[in-house]
Amino acid sequence: MGPGNDTRFSNFLLLGLSDEPELQPLIFGLFLSMYLITVFGNLLLILAVSSDSHLHTPMYFFLSNLSFVDICFTSITIPKMLVNIHTKSNVITYADCITQMYFSTLFGGWDNFLLAVMAYDRFLAICHPLQYMVIMNPRLCGQLVLASWTLSVLNSLLQSFLVLRLSYTDLEIPHFFCDLNQMVKLACSDTFLNDTVLYFSTGLLAGGPLAGILYSYSKIVSSICSISSAQGKYKAFSTCASHLSVVSLFYSSVLGVYLISAATHSSHSSAVASMMYSVVTPMLNPFIYSLRNKDIKGALKRMYRIIGIKWTTVPEVKKCP
Repeated sequence: MGPGNDTRFSNFLLLGLSDEPELQPLIFGLFLSMYLITVFGNLLLILAVSSDSHLHTPMYFFLSNLSFVDICFTSITIPKMLVNIHTKSNVITYADCITQMYFSTLFGGWDNFLLAVMAYDRFLAICHPLQYMVIMNPRLCGQLVLASWTLSVLNSLLQSFLVLRLSYTDLEIPHFFCDLNQMVKLACSDTFLNDTVLYFSTGLLAGGPLAGILYSYSKIVSSICSISSAQGKYKAFSTCASHLSVVSLFYSSVLGVYLISAATHSSHSSAVASMMYSVVTPMLNPFIYSLRNKDIKGALKRMYRIIGIKWTTVPEVKKCP
């Protein structure tokens, strides 16, 4: 970073989704509502899984981790956006921007890996039901989550260190958070190394999990088709329908961001599209997994019942003689 152009002591401007003043209250209310629904819904899912012994299985263990990541992912971006709208200031410091970029890359990557791990879990459950509990033991479950976290951390650290070497003259970010792609595009210095590493890591760390998901579901579909009874097919498919819905929503959103960005070259359109996978998908995940899942609905009902009993039970007050 050349002298006289040290952006480490500069502030960036997050332009957000719109610069129209009359739209700011609407955007604030919309994002506040989505954030509260996301946090409350995912926390409820985590509490339901942790409080019900019937849900202490690999599938729900991975689901609770996915809910935790979704809470963290949205908490990195939305609160800052809400503060900016409320204070009518789009400023974010260089250090805060790099921090936000690091954690959004970390949790976005971790989300991606967890979806692949969950697909592998469904593959074992449907294609190898007799060996499922032996293979997918608690130790392996922990190792898979730890490996997903480690790869995400290493990738996020590498990308962040490479961004630190870049210089900026244009400090306006056409996004509602410090997105890695936007930070690289905005730089005025040579970004060849950043682009190379970014393309390589995207192909390896995003394409790899996607390939694993596609392979797992190809085997799952083949296994389901070999089941003779319609009831057996429905039961097997219902165990992975929720995960398939989340995977479809997540990857279609990510694909939409890249297609819109490549077709229109509009950063504003890309920011609106990225809202789907960074905000909408984490908000919908608890509904997708609970509305179609009898185990989750049963756990939530039992939890509500316990909470209701605790609130309605009033301790007897002893009267003085």
